[in-house]
Amino acid sequence: MSKQGTIAIAGSLAQRPGHGGHTWVFLQYLLGFKRLGYDVLFLDWLDASMCFDEKGQPCAVEDSINLRYFTRVMKEFGLEGAYALNFNQGERMIGMSRRTVLARARSAGFLLNVMGFFSDYEILAAFPKRVFLDIDPGFGQMWQQLGLATVFGGHDAYVTIGENIGQADCTVPTCALSWITTPQPIVLEKWPVHEGPAGDWITSIASWRGPFGPIDYRGKIYGLRVHEFRKFAALPKFSGAQFRLALDIHSAETNDLSLLAANDWELIDPRDAAGDPQRYQQYIRRSKAEFMVAKNLYVETKGGWFSDRSICYLATGKPVLAQDTGFTRRYPVGEGLLAFSTLDEALGGIAEISSNYAQHARAARQIAEEYFDSDRVLRRLLGALGVA
Repeated sequence: MSKQGTIAIAGSLAQRPGHGGHTWVFLQYLLGFKRLGYDVLFLDWLDASMCFDEKGQPCAVEDSINLRYFTRVMKEFGLEGAYALNFNQGERMIGMSRRTVLARARSAGFLLNVMGFFSDYEILAAFPKRVFLDIDPGFGQMWQQLGLATVFGGHDAYVTIGENIGQADCTVPTCALSWITTPQPIVLEKWPVHEGPAGDWITSIASWRGPFGPIDYRGKIYGLRVHEFRKFAALPKFSGAQFRLALDIHSAETNDLSLLAANDWELIDPRDAAGDPQRYQQYIRRSKAEFMVAKNLYVETKGGWFSDRSICYLATGKPVLAQDTGFTRRYPVGEGLLAFSTLDEALGGIAEISSNYAQHARAARQIAEEYFDSDRVLRRLLGALGVA
């Protein structure tokens, strides 16, 4: 056992096999805390109804792509003995035994519970400190204020990547909670600068709608990425640049698919681009830059959300052109990271990246090192949580 002790992270990896970018969200914290000398424990849960085989058919957990993906990721990143998968609401634990988890929990520094995902009461109660980590700023807060869900109960501290929450012009409600704000971390040794030639494609990886619907809050509708992306659909045709989008979009979205095709977007299957952590990295490394469109809720609330995916592009030395969500008050823009709010601003950003590419590529990595390095980000977070 490390002298630093244990930090536990709870997340939703087994439920989403084949989502390499989502997997990296949890890996950054697990590997980042390990770099700081902590033992780590990853907690996940999976119900029998969620288990499917390669053909999409229901199956036993032992035969599921869920468990196969989960255990492979744990092994590949040196986390074999550092996880427990709570199966079927406590029917059994896969990996670490329940008794061992409870013992580790009692002696841990804290649990970082991503979106309050882990809800096993006995295990939660064993931790001396339970920290809610909000990575979808605005959704949970509005649901709670509207009485649609009790999101934040059972935690002792609250952390959000919405870095403007609590500021006068940010419309994300605080729910009368004291929020610790933090950027998302990246373990830079796992994301070296790509030394090969830059690809020809400006790329992104995105879901068209995602699991949540729009929210009607105080007379205003806060929407999804689809509602923002349509505003910029003409960008490839107007700019003449090549755009490749690994897009999770349902085939029934015929009007939007036609809109994207008419404006020269090349769409590829997100499973090909990001089916595991390694493919996700390769897709980013082979890109020229990222074009990032945010969810409408992030844009309209000015919460300061900044994409974990964009941080991966920056670290790899790929410039990022990102829709402004209020992050411009936190991070330098103009070199390496460029912001836009209108189609004309996006066109100007594409032209600037193309004309001064080497300069923007160098600046991208420098921003990642200065603002998102896991060593710096996690040490600050530990300090804010009062953990030595």
